[in-house]
Amino acid sequence: MKINTDPKKIEEVLSRGVEQILPKKEDLKRLMQKRKIRLYLGIDPTAPKLHLGHSITLRKLQEFADLGHEAILVIGTGTVLAGDPSLRLKARPLMTEREVIRNIQTWKRQAGKILDFSKVKIKYNGDWLLKLKLVDIIKIASQISALKLFQREMFQRRIKMGQTVLTHETLYPLLQGYDSVFLDVDLEIGGTDQIFNMLIGRELMQKMKNKEKFVLTCPMVLGIDGRPMSKTSGNCIWIEDSPNQMFGKIMSISDDLVFDYFKLLTRVSLVEIEKSKKLKPRDAKVKLAKEIIKIYHGEEASWKAEREFNRIFKEKKLPTRIPQIKIEEKTFNILDLLVKTKLVSSKSEAKRLILQKGVKIGGEIQDDWRKIIKIRKGMVLQVGKRRFLKLI
Repeated sequence: MKINTDPKKIEEVLSRGVEQILPKKEDLKRLMQKRKIRLYLGIDPTAPKLHLGHSITLRKLQEFADLGHEAILVIGTGTVLAGDPSLRLKARPLMTEREVIRNIQTWKRQAGKILDFSKVKIKYNGDWLLKLKLVDIIKIASQISALKLFQREMFQRRIKMGQTVLTHETLYPLLQGYDSVFLDVDLEIGGTDQIFNMLIGRELMQKMKNKEKFVLTCPMVLGIDGRPMSKTSGNCIWIEDSPNQMFGKIMSISDDLVFDYFKLLTRVSLVEIEKSKKLKPRDAKVKLAKEIIKIYHGEEASWKAEREFNRIFKEKKLPTRIPQIKIEEKTFNILDLLVKTKLVSSKSEAKRLILQKGVKIGGEIQDDWRKIIKIRKGMVLQVGKRRFLKLI
């Protein structure tokens, strides 16, 4: 495929949804006009699901592929075993290879909602990292100052808090950095949380291959609670959420996140985004929700999700479709009932929600966590605004 050297197209790819380009944006632009570059994005399979935060860098990878460059998605089947310490106040639990295999089973399907795999290659860094011998690891480690690794801001913060930094965590940026060397890339894409790891990779490239590597960072998106979107926080909009789940979650975000979501998570033009700023906040969220759902589920699903949301929250009706569960017992303590039906994860969560008046049974708010519920067919349980279940 011939590369697209149109300066306007290149500028757009290097600007929208881009936080920083190192060492210089203009140098990367000139290289992209001169020849096809090889670039990669690495994602560690720490969970079986991808969220919309991942979509920012995935879409950026696809944009380079659409210009005709050699784009690679690296799934970190090797690096994940060490565990990325970025933004972590304590070490990640070590993962097993079995957990990694389980997590990546549906990743291609999920990433395929954004990536065109006829243009983007998939590679697994376990294929080369797990084959490294001790002499190889020593050679890689000899290129980077230990002081630099320990001076990492996150490690220093932990030390001040009295937390420990484990040795394997200091090896993580070396392993990620070696991906760049092995693949012989010109550019690495990642979130802003990855800047340290990516710059270690740049230094390894300079020392081991005598080659420059550019680094492009994309902003991290905030989750529905205003904190960085992550599986640990449980504040994610997942790529494979249903249209109704996506719509409800997007409608719950704070007004000040709407236009960041438009810019980072949709294909809407910057001109259209500016026009949307004149809308009322609720109308802007509706438009945002429909644009995001359109990407992952199609336009018809976006309209249906809007109607279902209005049915529940405007018209105060029950959802059109409610999951069902069969309960054999005739009576149940309310806490046990909520746990058994998996509407909550624990009795303590159930108690907290009841005291906050966040639980309805048969349309009535429940405020007594000691209450015994008489089970009857057709009874509808509701937890929060979006969790419903019918007893049969």
